[in-house]
Amino acid sequence: MMGKLDTWSEALKRGVVAGWPICLGYIPIGMALGVLAEKSGLDPLRMGLMSLLVFAGSSQFIGVAMIESGASPLSIIITTFVVNFRHFLMSSALAVPLAGLDKKFLTLFAYGVTDESFGVNMTRFREGGWSHRAALVVHHAANTTWIIATVAGALVGSLIPKGAFGIDYALAGMFIALLVMQLNGKIYIITGAVAGVVAIFWRVLIPGDSYIVGAAVVAATVGFYLKRRSRGITFEECRPEESLR
Repeated sequence: MMGKLDTWSEALKRGVVAGWPICLGYIPIGMALGVLAEKSGLDPLRMGLMSLLVFAGSSQFIGVAMIESGASPLSIIITTFVVNFRHFLMSSALAVPLAGLDKKFLTLFAYGVTDESFGVNMTRFREGGWSHRAALVVHHAANTTWIIATVAGALVGSLIPKGAFGIDYALAGMFIALLVMQLNGKIYIITGAVAGVVAIFWRVLIPGDSYIVGAAVVAATVGFYLKRRSRGITFEECRPEESLR
């Protein structure tokens, strides 16, 4: 539950203290995205607008990769929607400590939900003494840092010749690194393998770029099923609240 209501000055201090590790981590990742986006044809202004309107690191990386490959706008939208579907679950969990707040505040708050800010704020809410204002500061301190970092990366990218320092391989290399860091169990390895196999066969058998969406949906479904089975839970027994545990 929420703690006492901070003044905005108190909330600013507490929020920045809680959120600075997130901001620190966003700087190198955001700059890397900006460099890659610039090489894919997004200038600093468009990169800034993308970060402002989307503000989802994983989706932005995927979007940049799909833009570079010439994917259609519809396939980009569907893919990023699937990738970001977990935000529904995070928002549902946050709705409990934020119950009864003004809808305008909740709209502004929902805009800033990310994996990292969700983790920080949910931990603080469970510990007690955490206010919704401080939680909002965490969101938007991270948001501001992300926008600045991605724009800075795009500006730096404009100074780097295309192909220099292996930059053409950087996007694929980053996705490989992100994948490897997630392979911390058999289910994750199987899910990643399924995504790769489905993407290859789909691309060969079906024209267009729908293989990205198809592979994401199929692999996510397989991963969900395996995760449920590992916990001894059937699909008939699944409840929305189970996903929040």
